[in-house]
Amino acid sequence: MRSVSIFLAIVSGLTSLAQAPDYQLQNAGDSTFIRAIFDESLARGEAYENLRQLTKSIGHRLSGSQSASDAMQWGQGILSSYGADSVWVMPVMVPSWTRGTVANATAIIDGTQHPLHITALGGSVGTPKDAPLRARMVQVKSLNRLSELPKEEVEGRLVLFNRPMDPVLINTGAAYGGAVDQRGRGAVAAAEAGAIGALVRSMTHALDTLPHTGGMYYEDGTDSVPSAALSTVDASWLANQLTEHPDLEVTLEMNCHAFPDVEQGNVIGEWRGSELPHEIITLGGHLDSWDIGEGAHDDGAGIVHTLEVLRVLKAIGYTPRRTLRFVLFINEENGNRGGKTYAVQAQEDHANTNLRYVAALESDAGGFVPRGFRIDAEDRATALIQSWRPLFDPYNVHQFRRGGAGVDIGPLKALTPRPAMLGLSPDGQRYFDFHHSSQDVFENVHKRELELGAATFATAVYLLDQYLPNSGTVD
Repeated sequence: MRSVSIFLAIVSGLTSLAQAPDYQLQNAGDSTFIRAIFDESLARGEAYENLRQLTKSIGHRLSGSQSASDAMQWGQGILSSYGADSVWVMPVMVPSWTRGTVANATAIIDGTQHPLHITALGGSVGTPKDAPLRARMVQVKSLNRLSELPKEEVEGRLVLFNRPMDPVLINTGAAYGGAVDQRGRGAVAAAEAGAIGALVRSMTHALDTLPHTGGMYYEDGTDSVPSAALSTVDASWLANQLTEHPDLEVTLEMNCHAFPDVEQGNVIGEWRGSELPHEIITLGGHLDSWDIGEGAHDDGAGIVHTLEVLRVLKAIGYTPRRTLRFVLFINEENGNRGGKTYAVQAQEDHANTNLRYVAALESDAGGFVPRGFRIDAEDRATALIQSWRPLFDPYNVHQFRRGGAGVDIGPLKALTPRPAMLGLSPDGQRYFDFHHSSQDVFENVHKRELELGAATFATAVYLLDQYLPNSGTVD
């Protein structure tokens, strides 16, 4: 283990650079320390084993479920064993919902039944208990198009929302963002148009028979109609069949059900800073996941990245200047109540105490090879972060782009002054092959790529801790 004194010797000459106006911090001491981070993560890393425990011993962690509670207890244990100064749970009321045991859909063409691959969208109501829904279909590519159709073409039917993710966008997250409105608001739009239910093309570029679930919502004053994800292969097939057989019918049967909210919470570990303990750097991922896989990429990877930052920095003898908060957020998938609750507490701290939340980092884009960071910060902080590109270059981490840093830390943008926020950005070309599907399992995460992500995440924490300008608050 590298001792604290050795580390301090390395960085003792760097403090005068902390406020350097040109932010040129390509220092040999930084490079040496970052090399130690990567060496520790790659040679003695525990992220992969932690992910195996989380996914195989606990499994999915749907908000409100017993397995989510088990994961909270597991996370507390790991944070304590890795040496956090304090560990606690921030209570959060979360939704409780089950998809049940039935999710069936069938296309009926000239009396022949053709089974379809579906799964309930998160939060959907079930179909009537006495019999499946059975109706003709109408296909649309957008919510607006549905609202433009004559009432007689929609009323009493099932709606197929069939807009694919844009294949020409290199940024798959942008392609996802351009299609996901039909999943989130499809049931509302269908009900407003007089339809009795909705099928939504799965949010993935992959052409396969795997339905991808995800969150949807209802609105007060609008009927709640059932909504299900349909595999991309079936969505394309069904669209073609509708052209040839416009009178085909589809049956839909699901027994999903919502229960009253339950109390769970954000699991938080804190490592108190040695120089600026009132300045908080938050880092984390979300502990909850959808229930048809194991939540390995989404967001087990982000959870073990977060835990590994604590372990690695302790192992190589680092002493943080600022207080580091390791947060395992709850309920990102279907409400983001964990992130919102954390931000409310931060706002109260800003108003009533001397605590200042100066930076936040999130890992919620999978366990693939890291490419860089999405930066959500003011111009001066963005310039500082982008000046670190040469320090990341030996590890093939090159992208330092402005963009959304993450859902869980997003509500912290409301703070004044606004914290600098970073989202770890792995290669995303295969992410949506697994996202929210039964294939988001441990076996589909690559050990070395996961470890590289953890080291990249830890490096960003180190650099923010060392070189962010002080908030000016006196402890």
